[in-house]
Amino acid sequence: MQDRIPKMLDNFDAFIALPGGIGTLEENFQIISWAQLNIRHKPIDLLNVDGFFNKLLSFLDQAGEENFIPHPAQ
Repeated sequence: MQDRIPKMLDNFDAFIALPGGIGTLEENFQIISWAQLNIRHKPIDLLNVDGFFNKLLSFLDQAGEENFIPHPAQ
């Protein structure tokens, strides 16, 4: 995956995350982290099929409310 993400960032204009496993989450959080660190900025969205990401989104909301992550990362 470490080789794949830079290639994706170079070739894609945006990212849509489909429901998936740990690899999907790792790729998405790496892209979000790079945006926070001003390394690369690409739009990213979650395709929340049947509420698959609801608990993750709730966690991110809570982390933002408690100032562990900036609100734009949500």
